[in-house]
Amino acid sequence: MENISNTGLDEIDLRILRRLQTDTRVSNVDLAAAVGLSQSPCLRRVRQLEARGVIARQVALVNQNAVGLPVSVFLQVSLERQVEDALRVFEAAVAAWPEVMECYLMTGNADYMLRVVAADLGAYERFLMDHLTRVPGVASIRSSFALKQVVYKTALPI
Repeated sequence: MENISNTGLDEIDLRILRRLQTDTRVSNVDLAAAVGLSQSPCLRRVRQLEARGVIARQVALVNQNAVGLPVSVFLQVSLERQVEDALRVFEAAVAAWPEVMECYLMTGNADYMLRVVAADLGAYERFLMDHLTRVPGVASIRSSFALKQVVYKTALPI
């Protein structure tokens, strides 16, 4: 098998990853059959992918509407100064808040882009006032509310 670009992954690894991205609960027997391996080598490859950090973790994807968190808000946050200490303080604070689903350090107009979930506008306002506005060094916050989720994927295009 040939390695794909510089990743060190071959076509069998990619088939395993494609299958696991659609269903992590697939049995090793079914996974092995789907990718064309016997059970032991298939399990060994999965364990190697986990050990190498290619498979970061296996989780259940929960429907945010079904658990009462239908509001998605995208925030652009700018800091007063982009110095290492300010970035570290902001990132530590954001990592601790369960409402923050994603956070990215950005180029462009804002320093960070966040995706936050909330039960309603009141819950979002409480998050904003009780948490985000209290982080030292935050200069501005711009919020955009998602009206409808058009595309949501977790599987990478490999």
